[in-house]
Amino acid sequence: MQTGETVMQPGEVRLNKAIAGAGVCSRRQADDLIQQGVVRVNGEVVDTPGARVVPGRDRIEVRGQLLELDAAPASFTYVMLHKPVQVVSTVRDPQGRPTVLGILPHDLRGGRLYPVGRLDYFSEGLLILTDDGDLTNRLTHPRYHLPKVYMVKVRGHVTESTLAPMRQGMTLAEGEQLAPVDVRLLQSDRQASLFEMTLRQGVNRQIRRMCRDLGLTVLLLRRVRQGPLELGELPKGAARRLTPLEVAALRRAAGLES
Repeated sequence: MQTGETVMQPGEVRLNKAIAGAGVCSRRQADDLIQQGVVRVNGEVVDTPGARVVPGRDRIEVRGQLLELDAAPASFTYVMLHKPVQVVSTVRDPQGRPTVLGILPHDLRGGRLYPVGRLDYFSEGLLILTDDGDLTNRLTHPRYHLPKVYMVKVRGHVTESTLAPMRQGMTLAEGEQLAPVDVRLLQSDRQASLFEMTLRQGVNRQIRRMCRDLGLTVLLLRRVRQGPLELGELPKGAARRLTPLEVAALRRAAGLES
């Protein structure tokens, strides 16, 4: 292992890339794990994301779990899940709640799949899972956020003027400034209103917080599109592998292929 800024030697990779490539998490999340001091290389704690390692030679552990980098798959797995409500978008949950990994069909549970981004506990819809660390890093990095489209149902009658602040760019109660959001009102009556929203930011729980500040009660929040991928008719709780064309389109959208 090397920590200096010398020329990269054959077989060497940066530690954060090695962890992401193992499918543990994105490269940005790997940086956080390393800086938290929970990563050991050959028995020693390493807190420098740019430290260099040689997969297959150096012993890398994350929170005591050994990474089998030399056993990484030759090709990656890409899965689309229609996440139902009351399922957490994590690999494991300390509270014992169902996880997106736990509800996958058995034939898709192999490897080291990891959810790309999140949908909150009471939201549903399209969620990508993969062991492609580079793609995960791109799709979760603010610079490469792909447009995400949501169907939102709220209680009661909503007018175009109600939604105007979303289109203009809101400042949340916590002080966060939001970019303008594309909103299309689809239907509205006294009982409920349905609209489509397109987000291009990665602000945590953005839609729910926007609706909260506008006095709207969310009844349904479903992601139906992310970049070039569409949820389509995939049933709730069901999952499928992405087609080669979908994978290529997703990687192009993330700037990984021309």
